Amino acid sequence: RKLINTRLSNMTEDKPDQGRTKCQFRNQCGRGCSFGAYFSTQAVTLPAARATGRLTLRPDSVVTSLEYDAAKKRVTGVRVIDAKTKKAELIPARLVFLCASAMASTQILMNSRIPGTDKSHFDGSGTLGRYVMDHIFRVGVWGDIPGMTDFIEYGRRPGGVYIPRFRNVGGEEGIGFRRGYGYQGGARRDPLPPQGFGASMKHGMRGYGPWRFGMGAFGECLPYEDNRVSLHADKVDRFGVPLMRFDVTFRDNELKMMSDARTEGEAMLRKAGLVNVSSERREHVPGDAIHEMGGARMGADPRASVLNQWGQAHDAANLFVTDGAQMASVSCVNPSLTFMALTARAADHAVKQLKAGVI
Repeated sequence: RKLINTRLSNMTEDKPDQGRTKCQFRNQCGRGCSFGAYFSTQAVTLPAARATGRLTLRPDSVVTSLEYDAAKKRVTGVRVIDAKTKKAELIPARLVFLCASAMASTQILMNSRIPGTDKSHFDGSGTLGRYVMDHIFRVGVWGDIPGMTDFIEYGRRPGGVYIPRFRNVGGEEGIGFRRGYGYQGGARRDPLPPQGFGASMKHGMRGYGPWRFGMGAFGECLPYEDNRVSLHADKVDRFGVPLMRFDVTFRDNELKMMSDARTEGEAMLRKAGLVNVSSERREHVPGDAIHEMGGARMGADPRASVLNQWGQAHDAANLFVTDGAQMASVSCVNPSLTFMALTARAADHAVKQLKAGVI
């Protein structure tokens, strides 16, 4: 089992040609970096797109569905509603990348219906809306680290530590569940808790308590066919788009996995010499981890998937879905970098197909 320093991608040199400066050690990366030293769409991809001279941003435009030519098996446009005026519009398109987030992209695909039916143009396999997943988590373990009371926190490194998955990676038997989990964690030293009142309380809070180390587990949810979303038959939002119904739950495999994560987490901390070790496991539902995936999964067989290996729709060669909806499994790690890599790969493939006249 390996304890690894969190990998970071903060720039160490200025990039004036991109309008970005090196990391200023403000320790607020999660809020977005105004210096552009840490990746964000505002600092990296949108400026690059704008520099081409071919970018048009359409704020306040709510995508409701895709226009489809059944004879040519192509998407011909995107239907939108202006959020302020409620005016509907069809934007013609030669090529569409749908990246609205896993559930929103699935909703848009499901709402792109064959006229006179409730069936989507893009559900030839019958799998659209199925195999929805999210990471299971909310298992935490922590304890006190003896000694080192002459040290306090130094620096502003924004990352902690990571313990990669070690369950079911080979040679194990009798664990009782499939796949596995990883831990994200870190150490810190907090001020002493307030006691008393007034000056004595303020004086007491100048001291520090013990060093504490804690970590939380993120586990893989298996892809279940009946973990699904669908469109509501008669309830719509303020733009007239059918609301989504969720029938998604964690199963016995995921619950056993988190019980094991709690037990093993406590054991590792005690083995490392920590004292006052505690843990908790809180109930939660899919969606709480905000890592929703699935709904329009990729696959080699058009009879069992919505997209091919490029994130390209089986039922429309000029439609790509490259957000979390495309995922056929979720592993146990944060998925955003994977989405970005798959999108870059799909975009390269789409450009080659456009130049070749395939799409």
